[in-house]
Amino acid sequence: MLGPDLRVHRLPLLAVRAALCRGLEAPLAAEVHQLLAAVGVSVWRQERAWQAILGERLSAERIGGCWLLRLPAGTHFWHQMRHTRLPQRLLVLVGAHAMQYVLWLLSWWVVGQGALQGRLDRGWLMAWVLLLLTLVPLRLLVTWTQGWFAIGAGLLLKRRLLAGALRLAPEEIRQQGAGQLLGRVIESEAVEALALSGGILGLVAGLELSLAAVVLGAGAGGGYQALLLLGWLGLTGLIGWRYVRRRRHWTAARLELTHDLVEHMVGHRTRLAQETPAHWHDGEAQALARYLELARVMDRTAAWLMALVPRGWLLLGLLGLAPAFLTGRGSPAALAVGLGGVLLAYEAFRKLATGLWHVAGAAIAWQQAAPLFHAAARPEVATPPTLARVLGGGGVGAGGAVPVLEAHDLVFRYRDRGEPVLRGCSLRICPGDRLLLEGPSGGGKSTLAALLNGLRRPESGLMLLGGCDLQTLGSEGWRQRVVAAPQFHDNHVFAGTFAFNLLMGRRWPPRPEDIGEAEALCHELGLEELLERMPAGLLQMVGDTGWRLSHGEQSRLYLARALLQGADVVVLDESFAALDPETLRQSLRCVLARAATLLVIAHP
Repeated sequence: MLGPDLRVHRLPLLAVRAALCRGLEAPLAAEVHQLLAAVGVSVWRQERAWQAILGERLSAERIGGCWLLRLPAGTHFWHQMRHTRLPQRLLVLVGAHAMQYVLWLLSWWVVGQGALQGRLDRGWLMAWVLLLLTLVPLRLLVTWTQGWFAIGAGLLLKRRLLAGALRLAPEEIRQQGAGQLLGRVIESEAVEALALSGGILGLVAGLELSLAAVVLGAGAGGGYQALLLLGWLGLTGLIGWRYVRRRRHWTAARLELTHDLVEHMVGHRTRLAQETPAHWHDGEAQALARYLELARVMDRTAAWLMALVPRGWLLLGLLGLAPAFLTGRGSPAALAVGLGGVLLAYEAFRKLATGLWHVAGAAIAWQQAAPLFHAAARPEVATPPTLARVLGGGGVGAGGAVPVLEAHDLVFRYRDRGEPVLRGCSLRICPGDRLLLEGPSGGGKSTLAALLNGLRRPESGLMLLGGCDLQTLGSEGWRQRVVAAPQFHDNHVFAGTFAFNLLMGRRWPPRPEDIGEAEALCHELGLEELLERMPAGLLQMVGDTGWRLSHGEQSRLYLARALLQGADVVVLDESFAALDPETLRQSLRCVLARAATLLVIAHP
């Protein structure tokens, strides 16, 4: 908890819960105690009964007045890691593993000394047992710290990628098909899984190789064998680099196959209707053959990395001990130490090879996830708290004296086009206005709608909402006050409940009054028959994996989603095109009654 002294204080969770719930529980305390006394609940069971009754009575109540303080997802990733104390956990992990490794070496040194010097009595065995027992808590600490670090780092990475996905520009998303977006999601998941496991394995392997070099230097091979270890480590790096290059080519081929497959699945009906059967599988055999060839080449290199690296070192290390063994220059103890160093390095190379395999996959997957990671750092103008309180109640520009929304000399061009789509566009919308914007296809109507609701930024010009510009209100504050229902191809029914699709822009999870208003609005838009047909009503799962909605039902869902947000200005872009005349009249009456200020975009 952050105290009045601006210092962080650690408090018991039960104490925090009691402080937050005291106001809700106090009015029921006398009634519940009287009930427990009347039914004769024993003293030692009264606490459990008390909690059960209060949980039943107050489970639907909401507790406010709490804030979760954390850095924004777009903050420098190192600062986020420091804020969550991940570097300290990593140091604990490295220290615990190093201490565990040293104690493990010491335990075998004790056994070796006792065996080679003929002093393997009860005392030496007891020392060996005590050292092994000491390893148990260290191993537990290593396992716990490693899991804690992986979960914490994975949480930060997922939060960052999600924030980046939500800040992608519409053009960046439109340029990618469903297959490319699916591939990006899959590769983003691979970054977390492979980078963390591979990074930890590589760190452990580096630590073990350093200690193995010390052991080899003290063995019969001396510095010569340590140099062999260094040279083999360099060769491992070359093999790893070769594997990364070949895996990169294989990943590109795999993603290309995935993209084409998903795109064909999405457009399956169109292909059936417009393509002849003879051309349905053009190019698939060649793409699959190329993918298999690249997979074969990559697997061969992976075999070199996973099998040759550790086993090759084992052979090289034993050859390094051969001169001392054959000439008799090394004592049995020195030969034993050298052999132990070879075996230690062998295990380290096994971990290093596996770590390189994971890190290579993560590095290649990072190419797909990097745009999402970097997009999270894009600056987003925040709404000042004082201004949010002033404007939060709606009614900006009440009375009509001040325009609720105005634009002056807007200019906008798409990145892939030379000529502006909009040039010198000006608009003035006063509170209570009902405006109809008509124009031919490609005339810039939808682009203007995206500019007005803050989804796109003009190249030049000025936009004011209640006399405040975007920098003053902030991106979130602007979008809360100007809400749009985009065109059909830019709007979506998400896999979830019908209630979630209605209220996702208003508040989630909803309150009872939100559910009631959503149901009333559905009746006004003529969706009561749909609610009656769906077995679960507002809680029915819809979308691609649930109940399928017709185009007209989807259009009215988009209308309801926009109206339920209670914005100052509602922009409807071709929202009535899929409705029959009777449903159009009913929906238009509802929109005119509920929208404070309305701008409708339609074809002539």
